[in-house]
Amino acid sequence: MKLSTLAVSAAAIALSLPAAAMAQTAAANTGTTFYGTLGYADTDLDHVNLGSIQGRLGARFGQYFGVEGELAGGVKDDTVTVGGVDAKVKLKSQEAIYGVGFLPLSPNFDLLARVGYGHSDGTGSVAGVTADAKGDSWNYGVGGQYSFDGKNGIRADYTREQFQNKGGDANVWSVAYVRKF
Repeated sequence: MKLSTLAVSAAAIALSLPAAAMAQTAAANTGTTFYGTLGYADTDLDHVNLGSIQGRLGARFGQYFGVEGELAGGVKDDTVTVGGVDAKVKLKSQEAIYGVGFLPLSPNFDLLARVGYGHSDGTGSVAGVTADAKGDSWNYGVGGQYSFDGKNGIRADYTREQFQNKGGDANVWSVAYVRKF
């Protein structure tokens, strides 16, 4: 009896070894990686052109899916004329969270698409009177990223922000340095 139990156990172990090796290979291809970006974003919001420094932190789960958080602070304001009066507009801050889909085209190049929700905070000043402007938005966009050496790279993307409560739409173009951890 003990010999047959030992034989069955040995056979089970022998049959499980290829499966374990395949699982390790799959885990290597589907592991979680982390990244950060730092770059510049140009925002066109209803004919107002604003600029910001933008940072992102993200996690990529395998080859195809991830999440990322985004923070931005305004660095370029704009002056627009409304009814013959100049108004100064500035982006103070912006935050968003996204689900990201990646499409690897080569070991160094990915296309990406992202969908998320964000919040923007800005100000408008006319004749010395300043008012806060805040808005929540549904965001979606596409882009691409190229890795120079597996850790460092560059990313360019476009994001459309659709503000709630008839708050308008914004087109955001960004370029950033990417660092994988």
